[in-house]
Amino acid sequence: MERALVYPPHSQIGPITPAERQQLIQSSVVAGVYENAVDRESAFEILKARAAGQSAGPAAPNVGAPGTAQQPSWYDRIPGLSTGGRRGDNLVEAMAKSAARAIGSSVGRQIVRGVLGSLLGSTKKR
Repeated sequence: MERALVYPPHSQIGPITPAERQQLIQSSVVAGVYENAVDRESAFEILKARAAGQSAGPAAPNVGAPGTAQQPSWYDRIPGLSTGGRRGDNLVEAMAKSAARAIGSSVGRQIVRGVLGSLLGSTKKR
């Protein structure tokens, strides 16, 4: 019978030394990411300033600061992803879309009923 070796976990009883703590912090994957505190403008502050009538533009982010995402240059070239928002449809376009949806759903329903009816057959005898 083969015996398996028991490998004890790597642990330590008691607190670590300050030198060990510093070494663990410096060798961490996230070293340098959370050291700088970033105080961004909160939604409450933006809404409060807007209600007071002031221009509530977002605070300028620190370039290269952790947690600040810059919009890539290719982002503007993708249709439908622009930050300008969606333009509204005029009355004719809205009516055309509504009619197309109604016709499409009606035709789709008839097709599904026809296919299911032919597959399942009729329960009525002639």
